[in-house]
Amino acid sequence: MAKFRKAGIQPFGVNPAGVEAHANYVQKLNFNFPLLSDPDRAIARAYHALKDDDRIQRSVYLVRRDGSIAFAQRGTPAVDDIVTHAS
Repeated sequence: MAKFRKAGIQPFGVNPAGVEAHANYVQKLNFNFPLLSDPDRAIARAYHALKDDDRIQRSVYLVRRDGSIAFAQRGTPAVDDIVTHAS
């Protein structure tokens, strides 16, 4: 998180679970970033993060303040790879 903050990045997660489930999950895993609820998978669909079977494919996007995409990768890229694209 320190590297993200230093680069001016605010991470957050998007998941199809409901808000109450997210609150429990965040508390259980001690997340230090917000989770957004996407029950109809609209965000996942918009960012092409759905598999053929409608399950979500873990994906990382870095979105600039102007809305343009600075970084996009499936899976779990290294923090340094993401931060490099922040400026």
